Parts: sequence; structure tokens; C-alpha cells
Amino acid sequence: MFYEQLTSENAAVILVDHQIGLFTGVVDTDVLTLKHNVVALAKAAQVLGVPTIVTATAPDGMWGPIIPELLAARPDLQVLARTTVNPWDEPRFTQVVEALGRQKLIIAGISTEVCLGLTAIRAVGLGYDAYAAVDASGTFSVTKRETGLLRMTQAGVIVTDYATTMVEILKDNASPRANELYATLDMPFATLVGQIFAANTRKGEVAVKM
Repeated sequence: MFYEQLTSENAAVILVDHQIGLFTGVVDTDVLTLKHNVVALAKAAQVLGVPTIVTATAPDGMWGPIIPELLAARPDLQVLARTTVNPWDEPRFTQVVEALGRQKLIIAGISTEVCLGLTAIRAVGLGYDAYAAVDASGTFSVTKRETGLLRMTQAGVIVTDYATTMVEILKDNASPRANELYATLDMPFATLVGQIFAANTRKGEVAVKM
């Protein structure tokens, strides 16, 4: 249920087809920003202890491997290769997701309308709560983006951004994971929040010592 908060215990991240060849066709967003957001999502999930699945369509074929920035940031992740358009049609993918036992799936992919959209829509059909991280996704025309978002919304997918899902999971800015999380998100406002929190913490320590 979407009104239940995302937590480290009920959520998982699924990254679908963030492959070099597909990145070359993205036009609805800046490619460097997209790479930043995908990597930040993966790193933030690690900080919060949220399991992450990475899958790719025939990475040895025309779409190429997963972008190196993602694998460098998360060398612990294994890429689940498949040939199916929808990851759910690959039994190994379904088994991995089911084994996690997580109800809420935060999904991003290239393209928005297929890799993200079809995966998220099927997830809803299977009884999961699907959250579409649209700014960690991209596609090949504005029309594709718009129709993909409409279809997901009509199917009951929650359309959101990657940072909001991670901050919701963090829950409390007094958490010992807060500074690391905001640094991982690498966003101007997030960096400022972290600096303010650190400064206030130091002031509190000084006051206690005095």
C-alpha cells in the first residue's frame, strides 16, 4: 500500500538496462545528469541497507554492458543478464525478487516507457507496490516519456524521483546515516543540509563539554 512508508526493511531497488548503448539514444534528459542520478540511487540504497538488483538485456549484444560508473560505484552488484523485454519474463529475475521478500520496489530504467514502465506495471499486477524513479530513467523522445508516465499512472504505479524515496527511507535527519546519505545523493540542497546538521552537532557537543 502506497501510504505505508518506505523503509529499509520493506523496499528494494531495481535498475533495468542502464546500458551504454541505450544511453546513447536518450534525449529527454541530460545524459550526465542521468548517470549521476542512477549512481546516486545505487549508492544511497547501499548506505541505507536497501537491496539492489541490476539487470541488463543481452549485455554482450547490441545494447552493450551496464555503464561503468554504476559498476565502479557498486562493485558488489552482479548484473543479471537476460534476453526478455520484461525482466519478469525471466524466471531468474522473478526468483531473485521474490527471495528478497520486499513489498515495495523502487524501479528505474532505460527506456522509461519499456524498461521502467513495463517492469513497474507488471510489478503492480503481481501485487507489489511499484515506485518509478523517473529522474534515474530516460528515453528516446518526449512522446515516449509522456506516454510511458501516463500508462504507469493509469496502472497504479507511483511516479516519483530517486532522492525522495531515499530520504523517506532515511526518515530522521538525526540518524547516524544522514550525513553519509546526503553526501551520496550529491545534490546542492542535500550537501547544505548535511553541513548544517554537522555544524549543529558540533555546537551541541561543545555546549555539553562546557
